[in-house]
Formats: sequence, structure tokens, C-alpha cells
Amino acid sequence: MGVEIRVDGLTKAFGRQVIWEDVSLTLPSGEISVLLGPSGTGKSVFLKTLVGLLRPDAGGIWIEGQDLTRLTEHKLYEVRKLFGVLFQDGALFGSMNLYDNIAFPLREHTRKSEAAIRDNVLEKMEMVGLSGEGGKLPGEISGGMRKRAGLARALVLEPEIVLFDEPDSGLDPVRTALINQLIVDLNAKTGATFLIVTHDINTARTVPDNIGMLFRRELVMFGPREMLLSSTEPAVRQFLNARTQGPIGMSEEKDISELEAEVALGHDPGHLPPIPPQLLPSDRRLRASQHPPGEWCMANGVLPPEGSFVDDEGRDWTREWPRYVQAASLGAAGYYGPGDHR
Repeated sequence: MGVEIRVDGLTKAFGRQVIWEDVSLTLPSGEISVLLGPSGTGKSVFLKTLVGLLRPDAGGIWIEGQDLTRLTEHKLYEVRKLFGVLFQDGALFGSMNLYDNIAFPLREHTRKSEAAIRDNVLEKMEMVGLSGEGGKLPGEISGGMRKRAGLARALVLEPEIVLFDEPDSGLDPVRTALINQLIVDLNAKTGATFLIVTHDINTARTVPDNIGMLFRRELVMFGPREMLLSSTEPAVRQFLNARTQGPIGMSEEKDISELEAEVALGHDPGHLPPIPPQLLPSDRRLRASQHPPGEWCMANGVLPPEGSFVDDEGRDWTREWPRYVQAASLGAAGYYGPGDHR
């Protein structure tokens, strides 16, 4: 099962350049969280700080009662074993075949026999859909396969926390959808705590339980998926709409004169798109952390954007959900969920 990560007042700068400051959030145990933000806002720096590769200038990172920022190198090394990381390009060793790449952490950090390593590697390769591909070199496979091999390697030590640095980068929309489904399936199977850094709006809208956004050297907001997807905060609205109007500019943020000119012309970041139903595991079982569609909005008196929680089959999941939960609890095979087609 996953563990909770509590970040409190985290600040990081390189020289005089402040990357972000006073970032506080809690990644709930076993849930999928997404971190959004324009390029250059320090999302990858945040991941490296979480795992202890970079030291923050202030603040703490609390995991199982320990503040990672105050640990000795020896203790930090032990805590890092809780983590698995999928890097942007997979970060596979080009001279090793996929099997040896995936087996590498086991050979480096455990004393398992080669027979036990083989069982573990083959299991993880099957989990990510790479059965029978172990003899291939990274240069002989597609970008999507390299991502999946990197993910298998991230999972071999049975981590309780998995960090994903732009798992969709360089992938076409179909393969992005496939890797998103794989992430949801793996979370349901392992119960680990997942944090995904991404630019992909569809991923952010359908995969996570929680979403956060970095902008202007701070965490604009972090909370349940519906909170951010229904937010009228200008930077959030602009980002979700991919509009040029709003506070985000080519160099992360616009200057005051540009923003004032847009306001004078009546420009705004556009209406928020509808909130889609959340992606379910392939076996259609409920995610452990899943809440009824629209629950957060109703509890907080927020009117979601028009057309929210309606799938591409025209089903409104605020009404369908009770029937689906009942069918899922009974193991009914005939009832299909959000994202399914007939």
C-alpha cells in the first residue's frame, strides 16, 4: 500500500532565481495526484526534491514521521527505497536489453537469487504489456514501449510511492490514452501513492484523484480533481482551455501592461470545459479512492461547467453512478462504465 507525503512550506532557489516558494500540500496515501503548470515552473525540480536528489532551501517533506530534508545520506538512501520513478524518456541503459534494464535495481539493491529476480521481472513486464520483449534493446523499440519498460523498472522494488515525470511526452494521443489506462490499472493493483507531472490536459482531467498547479513561483492550488476543474482562477482557466488570453505568457507569465491591454479589450481565458467522468480500471472495479461524480462540487456549493460528468455515450454519471456501484458490487458483467463503448 502507498504512504502519505506531506509537504510543508517547501522553497527552492538556484542562486537568485526562486523556482517556487512556500509550497504546502498532502499527497494522500494510495491516490493518484497530478501536478500541472506551464513550462519552466519547476515541476521536475519538485519531483527531484521529493525524492531527495535536490535539497530545498526551506520547508519539510514528511513521510512516515520522518522529514526527508533533515535525514543523513544513509537514512535518505533507505527512504528512497520507498520510491519508484518513471523518467521522461524512460532513462534506460542503451547497451542493456529490456530484461536487464528492469532487473538492474534488483541486482543493485537486493540479494535476491537470479531465479527470484527473473520471476519479479517477468511479472512486471506482463503488468505493463511487454511479455516476450525482454531480449530487445531500447533502440529497437518504440517510445511507448520504452516508457512501459521504464515503468516496469520503477515497479520492481515494489515501491509505495511512484513518481511519473511527463509519462505522455513524445507519445501520440492513442498511446497517451493507453499509458493513462495502464497507470490507473497499476494504481488499483498496487495501492501505491502516484504523483504525475504532465502537460496533457486530458490526462489531468480524467486520471487523477487530486490536481495541483504551479505558477508564478507558487502552488496556485491543490485539492480534489473537481475543485481545480471547476475553478475560475484565471491561470487555471487559461491553462485548461489552452488559450492565449490570460496571465500565462511565452515566458511563463505576462507583464502587467500585457494583462491590462487584454482586460481593456475584454479578453478572458474562456469558459471552463465540462468535467469528464473519471477513468476507471480496465476491470471496471471501483477505485479505492473514487468518489461519486459531482460530490465535491455539491458539497462545496460549486456549480460545475455545463455538460460535466457526461461521457461520449451521452450518459450522465451523476445519475448513472448508483446503478454502476450496485452492479460492480454484485460483479455484474453486463453494465459498462465511463469510457467504455459498444
